[in-house]
Amino acid sequence: MQKTRGATAAGTTFTQRFQSYREHHKEVALESLRRLLSTPLPTLMTILVIAISLSLPAGLYVILKNAENVSADWDGSAQISLFLRFSITAEQGRNLADELAQHKDVKRVEFISREQALGEFEAQSGFGDLIKELGENPLPAVLVVYPSVTDLGSAQGLRNELAKRTEVELAQLDAQWVQRLYAMLDLGQRFVAALSAALVLAVLLVIINTIRLAIESRRDEIIIVKLVGGTDAFVRRPFLYTGLWYGLGGCLTALLLVQIVLWWLQGPVNALSELYSSKFELAGLGFGVSSLMLLGSVVVGLAGARLAVSQHIRSIEPG
Repeated sequence: MQKTRGATAAGTTFTQRFQSYREHHKEVALESLRRLLSTPLPTLMTILVIAISLSLPAGLYVILKNAENVSADWDGSAQISLFLRFSITAEQGRNLADELAQHKDVKRVEFISREQALGEFEAQSGFGDLIKELGENPLPAVLVVYPSVTDLGSAQGLRNELAKRTEVELAQLDAQWVQRLYAMLDLGQRFVAALSAALVLAVLLVIINTIRLAIESRRDEIIIVKLVGGTDAFVRRPFLYTGLWYGLGGCLTALLLVQIVLWWLQGPVNALSELYSSKFELAGLGFGVSSLMLLGSVVVGLAGARLAVSQHIRSIEPG
């Protein structure tokens, strides 16, 4: 007697489910992008608001970064000027410079002879004729000592030690401006961090409000999807991708704005650098910071969309 076989249920493998899940996400992402592009003006306005909010802290970060690059070219810790006695000859001054350069707390020593000091004074002050009428050089030789120590207390101790040398008439420590500079840079970094946090919050609120309006405009569509069995996760997915596109588009526009400003300033900065015989060039955000901005903007976009959806999707139920 021949047995009859009934119908068998076709099973799906994990690979098939994953491919289906991936294709669905791809379709939803592209559909969300098409919806944004179908309303170019509102989309552009939202992206510009996000871009301006992101470009402000990014621009301030670039300013601080370039200020640090400029200050790095200055022997930052401190500078001690040793004014030598008039009885010290140029050869004795150079020998003293070589001796002090071997000190464990000294980075390097620069010797400025009386003739060099007079030439620099005449060039910078414009009082060359008046100096010549004096008949003699009133300026002493100077040793400019660059300490290897970084704190003000150690530099002050080094100044006191060098001031006791018999060859030295006067020793001056010029370090306060360095301390003030780094204090200002530290204050600027804290300000940029606080401003970034505030503007990221503003971007988050903009995305939440934008997604909320999008949900309200598609209320009837959401009700129909729920009537046919659509889950909250299924309904939520298009709006999450909308937040992602807003975050990504706003950040890319912000990076473009910062780069345009840098390009606009590059000419005057180069001209100013040439006047000071400097090789300084404007530095941008860099690949690392730009990548972090993109990642952070995408996360903020997704977070804002998730918050908006969580608040409003559950309140939309079929009547």
